[in-house]
Order: sequence, then C-alpha cells, then structure tokens
Amino acid sequence: MSGASNRLTFTEIEIRSYLPSGWGIGASGTGSWNGNENRYELEVYDPADNLWPLQVTGKEAAAKGRLEALRLSVDRVYRNSIH
Repeated sequence: MSGASNRLTFTEIEIRSYLPSGWGIGASGTGSWNGNENRYELEVYDPADNLWPLQVTGKEAAAKGRLEALRLSVDRVYRNSIH
C-alpha cells in the first residue's frame, strides 16, 4: 500500500457500517489518503459531538485486509473514547 496507485480508500457506507451506534463522519467528509504517512485519515464524532481522528495504515490494510484494518481502527478509537 504505497504510492499513488495503491491509495487506500473507503466509501461512506463502509465507514458508517463499522462506527458504533450514534457515531458519525466529521464535516471533512469521508477522509483521504495521506501518502507521506502511508495512511487513510478522517475525523469521526461520538454522540457527545467530540471529534476523534480515525487512521487506517496501509501496512495494517496490507496485512489484514482493508475492511478488517478499518474495523480495528474504529475499535481503537472507540476504546480511547471511553477511557
């Protein structure tokens, strides 16, 4: 997952399907690929309207599959939000 031809992307439906109930995608939209950091980045919000950075690395997506990497990233953000 490096280089412009291997950019990691997700649809809005894919992202929303992994977010916990009451969570949503931030105003910046469905995110974008950061080639310098080799990761997909977007902001999501919780039911209290707190913004959380969601990042899916190209390395994790290559190792586990893009949707599993998204699921794991959402799980990490959710766990951080409840601490």
